[in-house]
Amino acid sequence: MPVRNASAVWKGGLKDGKGTIKLGSGAFEGQYSFATRFEQGKGTNPEELIGAAHAGCFSMALSAGLGKAGFTPESIQTTAKVTLDKQGEGFAITHIDLVTEAKIPNIDQNTFRKHAEDAKANCPVSKALAGTKINLDAKLLQMAGAGR
Repeated sequence: MPVRNASAVWKGGLKDGKGTIKLGSGAFEGQYSFATRFEQGKGTNPEELIGAAHAGCFSMALSAGLGKAGFTPESIQTTAKVTLDKQGEGFAITHIDLVTEAKIPNIDQNTFRKHAEDAKANCPVSKALAGTKINLDAKLLQMAGAGR
């Protein structure tokens, strides 16, 4: 399996410094700073990138699980809300809320929920973040003309 990489360069002190985060594939390069991480500054931050990775991983894992069970999703849309909180003298990612909406023909709510919970527990990014509480809000959207 390939090894994926990313890099970061930080220049200056914590509050007055700034940095650049770059994906090894070249698909993304962005600025980050104290303001983008702890306030509402313009740019990205590590938690946002973790959220993007988690949302993408979860969606693919859900699709894979559904496919193995004979279901083909029309669409899966996932948002990961990553919460960074002060803990003691430092900070920690305290929880991640995955919110997903899916359109999947010929599936019932219980079967969908089972596959969504399995994807939450078993996608590689969830496993990497096992020390963080991960919540899941999974919604099965009604398909036009679906007989349920």
